[in-house]
Amino acid sequence: MCGIVGYVGTKPAPRIIIDGLKALEYRGYDSAGIAIMTADHQATLLKEVGRVKALEEHINKADIPDSLSAIGHTRWATHGVPSVKNAHPHTNTAKTIFVAHNGIIENYQEIKKQLEDEGYVFVTDTDTEVIPQLIDYYYQELKAFEPAFKAAIKDLKGAYAVVAVTTYAPDKLFAAKLSSPLVLGIGRNEIFVASDTNALLNHTNKIVYLEDNEILVADKKTYHIENLQKECAVTPKVELLDYDVAQASLDGYSHFMLKEIYEAPQTIQLATAGRVNAKNDSLKLGGLELVSEQLNRIERLVIVACGTAYYAGLIGEYLIEELAGIPVEVHIASEFRYRNEPFSRGTALLAISQSGETADTIAAIKKVEDYGVLRLGVVNVVGSTIARLTDAGVYCHAGPELAVASTKAFIAQVTVLLQIALRLSRGKHELYKPLLEELEALPKKAEMILAQAPAIEKLAKRYCDYRDRLFIGRRYGYPCALEGALKLKEVSYIHAEGYAAGETKHGPIAMIDKNFPTLAIATDSDLLEKVYSNIEEIKARRGPILAIATEGNKTIGRLVDDVIYIPKTLEQTSPILQVIPLQLLAYYIALAKGLDVDKPRNLAKSVTVE
Repeated sequence: MCGIVGYVGTKPAPRIIIDGLKALEYRGYDSAGIAIMTADHQATLLKEVGRVKALEEHINKADIPDSLSAIGHTRWATHGVPSVKNAHPHTNTAKTIFVAHNGIIENYQEIKKQLEDEGYVFVTDTDTEVIPQLIDYYYQELKAFEPAFKAAIKDLKGAYAVVAVTTYAPDKLFAAKLSSPLVLGIGRNEIFVASDTNALLNHTNKIVYLEDNEILVADKKTYHIENLQKECAVTPKVELLDYDVAQASLDGYSHFMLKEIYEAPQTIQLATAGRVNAKNDSLKLGGLELVSEQLNRIERLVIVACGTAYYAGLIGEYLIEELAGIPVEVHIASEFRYRNEPFSRGTALLAISQSGETADTIAAIKKVEDYGVLRLGVVNVVGSTIARLTDAGVYCHAGPELAVASTKAFIAQVTVLLQIALRLSRGKHELYKPLLEELEALPKKAEMILAQAPAIEKLAKRYCDYRDRLFIGRRYGYPCALEGALKLKEVSYIHAEGYAAGETKHGPIAMIDKNFPTLAIATDSDLLEKVYSNIEEIKARRGPILAIATEGNKTIGRLVDDVIYIPKTLEQTSPILQVIPLQLLAYYIALAKGLDVDKPRNLAKSVTVE
């Protein structure tokens, strides 16, 4: 993996590919490459280790003839270390076929052995290299590229989005998809393919989401899609993108992560707009209306997610159990897909994913396809795989999130999960109206926290040199402690652990000393006194303590070294506010350490392989 862009048309292909790769660089960025086809049936292949900028500089220095088509790729290494050799696109020995690939070819060793027996020589450490070599093998037999491409794709096992160009047909693009995202963009006398729509925003708003087992063949004016399993043509559904291009720009901010943290008030508004009306005591989730009767019969809910979305799911568990009285289990999707637990018809599955393309979460949904259970989704990207696989769901409407570390998506997911909990309560819980009112009040309260950013930056500088960190919280604060620790790890590379505060004396307290600080989430709740006790235990062992507390709390200042205050809110909405200072701390600590905040090492935004 991670980011693919392909183009065939009348414009200079290298510029379009580079711009598209820059838009996708958040997905992977340890190397980048481009393959360019020209009218004289020649090819130019350029690859660089590092960011797209290095590739762009290489292209600017190269003398490249007018192009007909091109493919490009930003890589996040799965097979083989980051290197020019292992960077995509990959080619056959004759350098006539070029392939960019996301995913993992599970049977590549078997294919490689077969091709080596036929005399093919491999020069990279990747699984991808078998694809152009395999296409070449079939081309030598069939003497036509399209059937050779189809034959090779049929042999592949695993997950893949494959885009190919060839000197045999330099005016065409070829693509195939299975369990890895790929989108077609339709312009005037030009066709695009990309891993996601961010690469297309500046060029077209007409798109087609390719489905599993589909093959695409396109020239600048026409495209043809075929289902490889059914061996029949597909009539695609052309959709219109509604994202604003400005949402995918820095807009004056130093980093996308900072911009997206500052979008918290807008994120809450967008996640509730047209849904929440406290004045009329109304909550309308249009995406769930078609399954309203099934929702009313839910006896158990299983939430599946990964990473930040998993922590949002833990908050959803508390909310749904408390407000709707429905038992909830939250599973890490990569574990759930391999479990063998009983599922009844009264169980529903809820998948959470920012991108809607998370491979393990998609596999979890597919696992229950034949169970006859209701499948729900909470995703941000309209038209994504999870949105299409599920029976119903709620969009987050947070807009593009380009920093690798998720911030506004978490806020949107928790906001949506609260609304789902209120919907499942059928308005019967005593907090129904107060929570609707609080949802409408939260954007202003988020703005109040963001106004403290300069003070939080000073605290970040004070705490940035510690090697380790403990985050603790109780009830709704516990998942936020987990998320705060994850954010710090992701962008600053500081060892951090999130714990339920009541667990500190069951092991973690052994780590505490003057060089091991704790961040305690100590906002108002009926468990606050117990959090004080946990703080006292840490303080007695000389551990520095930074707390997040509710404004007006005078006790906390006497117990800890530093405090960040958030506005008063209900306990059920407190995670939405608690997480903002946690995100700012992680950002400013990473900034103080001189790190690449938007693109942390070893991470990719959308994890589309297992």
